[in-house]
Amino acid sequence: MYIDFPDISPAALTLGSFQIRWYALAYLLGILSAWWLTKLNIKKYDLGISSNQLDDLVFYTTLGIILGGRLGYVLCYGNGYFWQHPEEIFAVWHGGMSFHGGIIGVILGLYCFARKEKFPYLKITDIVALYVPIGIFLGRIANFVNGELWGRVTTVPWAVKFPEGGYLPRHPSQIYEALSEGVLLLIILNLLWRKAYVREHTGFISAVFLIFYASSRFVMEFFREPDQQIGFIFGHTTLGQLLSLPFLLLGLYILHRAVKSKKA
Repeated sequence: MYIDFPDISPAALTLGSFQIRWYALAYLLGILSAWWLTKLNIKKYDLGISSNQLDDLVFYTTLGIILGGRLGYVLCYGNGYFWQHPEEIFAVWHGGMSFHGGIIGVILGLYCFARKEKFPYLKITDIVALYVPIGIFLGRIANFVNGELWGRVTTVPWAVKFPEGGYLPRHPSQIYEALSEGVLLLIILNLLWRKAYVREHTGFISAVFLIFYASSRFVMEFFREPDQQIGFIFGHTTLGQLLSLPFLLLGLYILHRAVKSKKA
């Protein structure tokens, strides 16, 4: 048993040669949703960030996502292609973004924001991390719509035949990640945020985000087909799993510091 891939165009809107793709809309909707929810969160808990500072925060975050995500893909998944075609490095409209690279980009962008505004760095990352799972969810749904990043061959009843997947039934790993790293992580983080203890210990939310995402991504890689240009690194280990390990260790370190620290 399997499910035929639905006939969905990767373009949400086409006007002549101009296209607006679902993937681009996923990024836009994710950023706008996080912006709005963060604004409500700042007001509710009196987090001391003005409207102008929030606008700057969104700018630094967006810049980090785009530059980090693209450069991460170029360096880790390009497999030498971009050294031969440097004009393609910033052609993000052709696809190719790395979430691990996006995390690094956001970490650096928020560091610049925190220094500029003289704001506690991990307090800023806590605020931002709360709604990052929205973007993950929308991004993975867009991956599914595009018929990309599909899973490994399987016989489970909900397996999907992707047009570019060799027409063999495969795990819809994009949906798995959307539900685990998107929906579930969003719920966990925001339930924790309601606890005064968590809000008072700077870095707690950031740590949980890193630990959960890295752990979930490591597990999801067992269902996801490795990128064709990369394959397995050694044995059955994928690049996605190796890239997740530093984030897991960083999250554990930040959690240890957050629990041991005094109230923020």
